This record gives sequence, C-alpha cells and structure tokens, in this order.
Amino acid sequence: MKPNKSNLSTLKQICQLIPPHIVNKLAKKHGIKTRKLSSWSHVVSLLYTQLSHALSLNDVCDGLHYHSSSLFQIRGATAPKRNTFSNANRTRNAAMAEDLFWEVLKSLQSQLPSFGLDKQNSNFPQRFKRAVYAVDSTTIQLVAHCLDWAKHRRRKAAAKCHMQLNLQTFLPSYAIVKEANTHDSTEAKEMCANIKDGEIVVFDKAYVDFRHLYHLDSRGVNWVTRSKDNMVYDIIEERPTKGNIISDQIIKLNGINTEKHYSQNLRLVTANIEVDGKMKVLMFLTNNLQWAPSSIASIYQSRWGIEVFFKQLKQNLKLADFLGHNKNAIQWQVWTALLTYVLLRFLAFRSQWPHSFSRITTLIRGVLWSYFDLSSLLKTCGTASDPPKIKAVPDQAYLPNFDKAFYGTACV
Repeated sequence: MKPNKSNLSTLKQICQLIPPHIVNKLAKKHGIKTRKLSSWSHVVSLLYTQLSHALSLNDVCDGLHYHSSSLFQIRGATAPKRNTFSNANRTRNAAMAEDLFWEVLKSLQSQLPSFGLDKQNSNFPQRFKRAVYAVDSTTIQLVAHCLDWAKHRRRKAAAKCHMQLNLQTFLPSYAIVKEANTHDSTEAKEMCANIKDGEIVVFDKAYVDFRHLYHLDSRGVNWVTRSKDNMVYDIIEERPTKGNIISDQIIKLNGINTEKHYSQNLRLVTANIEVDGKMKVLMFLTNNLQWAPSSIASIYQSRWGIEVFFKQLKQNLKLADFLGHNKNAIQWQVWTALLTYVLLRFLAFRSQWPHSFSRITTLIRGVLWSYFDLSSLLKTCGTASDPPKIKAVPDQAYLPNFDKAFYGTACV
C-alpha cells in the first residue's frame, strides 16, 4: 500500500505538534532577545538536527538553506547562518528548552490522555494501579580537552542526564541535565520531590541515602532498591518463601550512621533473577512490609525499562556529537533530543505503529522533506504493495536473436 500525499512536508507535520505561540511565550519568559534568528527558527533548526542526524553546524545550515522554501512554510521559520546558530546555542538560556519540553509533553497528553499506555515496558507488572517511577541516570560522553565545566575523572568530560521515568507510560516525569562529576545520591532528593503519597519509586543502589529514604517513607512513598554489599543489619523476622525467592526478611539497620538515619524496620528479599539469560542472586530492599516478595522482585525488574529508554535515546537521536561545547549548548541539544523523542513517540502511538522506535526514526529521516500524510505513512510502512501488473506484449516475449517462429521448437 502507498501512503497518501499531503500538502505539508513531514518536518512541518512534526513541528505542528508544538502548540502555536508557546515558543515566543517561553522566549519572553526567559528574556531571550532575537535579531537574526527567531526563537521558533532556532527550535526548528535543533529539531531538524535531531531528525536528520546532521553531523555539524554546516550540515544543519546547508540542509535548511537548500530547503528554505519548504522551511518557511513551517510558521515562517528561516534557515540560520552558521555563526548565528552557534551563538544562539551558546548564549540563549537553555531553561527555555527544558520548559518547552514539559509544555509540549503536557499538550500531547491532553490531546490523547492514553498516550504512552502501549506496553512499551514489557517487564512492568500490570497488577499495580498506583504510579510507578524509575529513577536513574545516563552519562553522555563529551570532548575532554575543551569542556572544563564537565570534567569527569582525569581525562574525560561528560554530562549526565538524571531521569524520572513513569514505567506505565514510558514517558519522562522529571529530569536534570548537568555535569557528571556529582554522585547520583546527591540528586536523589530532587529527583523524588514530586512523588506523591502511595506512589512507588524504584532506583539502583547508587541513589541509596538512608536519610533520603527515611524522608520518602515519612511522606508515604513506597520505594524499592538494591541493598548495598556492606549494609549492616539485624534480622527481626524470617518469612516463608517459595519459587525463586531465597529469603524474605524483616530487618533493622544497626550500622553506626544508618541506624541513626533510618530507625524503622525494612524488608530484605533475596531472589534468583534471570539477568541476560543467566540466573543471579539479587537482594532487594524496600520499606513496604505487605507486598508479596515476588512483587518486590518484579517491581525492581521493571526498573530495567529505563535502561531501554536511555538506549533508545542515545542510539537513535543526536547525543553522540554536539554542535557546541559549552554547558548551555549541550543542554539545548539534550532537551531537544528529549523533545524529539516524545514527538516521535506520540506519532507512533497515534498511528498504532507496530515496529521499533529505531525504525520510525530511520523512516522519518528518509522522508523529512517529502509530502506524505504522516498518519498514512506510518500505518502503511511495512505492508506489502500490490504485485506489479505485467502487460502482455507478444513481440517482447522472446529472447533476443531468436526467431519467434522457431522459439521453443526442436531443431532439425
């Protein structure tokens, strides 16, 4: 099947998902003044960078200049000059890009309240009705010799994206983009500040800070994590086990500092869990004393979905090569990568896209300036076309240099 034609380019159809006037409103809020490159043109240029996988400033500017007439149809966007584009990335407040991401995500969710409920995370235990969030971070490698603000270890530079991901919708709920030289546990309090009473948060042991965990418990938040190897505790109660559960214990911390920071009883579940095709013994720590031990293991396993999310971002969007080297430019590019991700996820959800996220990014890249109806394109992608119709022409049914009078007959 062939997709329907459209009067709008693919890039324009994607950009139209951003509510009108929201960019100018945010630019005014953050005090961004423009002369040569409007805030809207700046945002469109960065979206084009992500969708086309442009390698450099010249790639972006040349590609947009070549399609300047189609670009102007996108609410009057214009192609930037190299130095102007570089200066905008370097000096315009990246907090605008962050606000734009959350405003667009809010708009998409209001258009389709069920957006994201398409079982992206196959590990998620569907029996939980309360919101379940995973908190984790990913390191984005940068060029060490020119990024003093992001020094990470001796000869490396890196930024870090801390993410709170809703595991039911597989969409971000909160994020921080900053330098990578701070430990994850220092960001734990801010990353969990918006989680409500009765909701569930799951994170790896890098985020374990017992003062913070006690604060979550006092707010009524259920949390699940891995126990640290050096954790010191007393066993208060042994509970019966079955299946892959090795032990289910009620414990009390008795370390010098941990006992002071967390005085309540905790739950320690040890289980055999399949990891990469091999069985491993993992120990899970939680403040919930009522759940079945298998549920605790299942909740932690669902956390691995955030690693799939990071892989989708880093393998399919522009987060390996950067258009600028200062902190502001890096943040603009990371936030527009996240914006591109939710726009493509929305298109996939609306069109009931059955294929992988990497395939939709590849498809969009190939038809960015084509005039296909996006919904029709996504619905017909991967479907078989009608077989070609062959018109019978008798004079063309014989091989060259063979007389048709004798073709197929025995020679004498």
